[in-house]
Amino acid sequence: MNPQILQGYGVALYTNPVASAADDDYGQFRATILHTLGFDAAEKEISGWPGYASTALHALPQLAKKLGIAALYYKDESTRFGLKSFKALGGAYAVFRLIQKNIAAQHEGHLATPEEILSGKYADIISNMTVTCATDGNHGRSVAWGAQLFGCRCVIYIHATVSEGRRAAIAFYAAEVIRIQGNYDDSVHHAAQQAAEHGWTVVSDTTYEGYRDIPIDVMHGYGVMSREIVNELRDNPPTHVLVQAGVGALAASVCATFWQVWGAKRPQFVIIEPERADCFFQSGQVGHPVVVTGDLDTVMAGLACGEVSPVAWDILKNGINCYATIADEFALEGMRVFANPHADDPKIVSGETGSTGLGLLMAAQGHPLLWNTLGLNANSRVLLIGSEGDTDPTIYKEVVGKTAQEVLA
Repeated sequence: MNPQILQGYGVALYTNPVASAADDDYGQFRATILHTLGFDAAEKEISGWPGYASTALHALPQLAKKLGIAALYYKDESTRFGLKSFKALGGAYAVFRLIQKNIAAQHEGHLATPEEILSGKYADIISNMTVTCATDGNHGRSVAWGAQLFGCRCVIYIHATVSEGRRAAIAFYAAEVIRIQGNYDDSVHHAAQQAAEHGWTVVSDTTYEGYRDIPIDVMHGYGVMSREIVNELRDNPPTHVLVQAGVGALAASVCATFWQVWGAKRPQFVIIEPERADCFFQSGQVGHPVVVTGDLDTVMAGLACGEVSPVAWDILKNGINCYATIADEFALEGMRVFANPHADDPKIVSGETGSTGLGLLMAAQGHPLLWNTLGLNANSRVLLIGSEGDTDPTIYKEVVGKTAQEVLA
């Protein structure tokens, strides 16, 4: 069908006119950004960290039946390293890689193992390092955790609308947390300015001119989650994957991993954003990254981003099949549906960004034009990325009416 914007019922869709065909190769250009060796290295290191365990991939057959599809899977990141978010895989891994490189520069190229770093062997080097970033909550929490785990200083910047609960969760890991005025993108620019002034290192999941390697480390770290999914589904990949987008780092990592492993069998890729922070949706229409301005206000706090990460765009511009935005109400309803499952489906604690995929399915269900544009039918097997649990317990209880502990009891 010709690409067009479809709007209504709290959802907007745009089919990508330059989406790669199913049997197109991942390609040499994309492999210069996110590659198998990078994913291999992240998997090797992170799987050896204290507390590592593969997170659950839930099957939800009763909810799938109600939605009118063949199967529904939910990758539950609410238990990841105790941080309740997939972000634990990225920011902390980038901190580890940064420390590794600093040690190598002073020890004839030796790449220290996690065990060596955790033993305190290189504390003289690590204690003099400071990492920093801007965050909506989860990424900063991961960077702070990684800094505390491996022994360096950490300064985190948050913007005006980040909740107090998310601020406290970052501070719990001994980071200095500084709130500034403005939106997320303002905090990104402020963190970069402060890092340049003080000689700190920015650990971000978005790239900009002259800053590329660390965000790519972050994205390779995220690939651990996608590889866990591949290991479970193996020769029976989903037909669709619905992935939420802020700057696009998670989405690009998922897209790259599945493209590399499943090739022509990879799922249709749908990217989801809040309707008020839709930088990918807007970029897709013009064929290049554009900046969305304003307060970007949305309950999906982790997705309140107005600027696309350039390297994520390089992966996704041909990897996305359909761009989507949803109204806040559908993400909130998704949280409640997960917490109150149908029949024997598992109980799931999903935060505001973790429920976006289900929110889109519910928004489109019963509206044939939207449903068909997404390519959904009775044979569809859909994968949702449960990016976070109750990362702000106060907000979670306000939305669901119960605490996470009460939901799972």
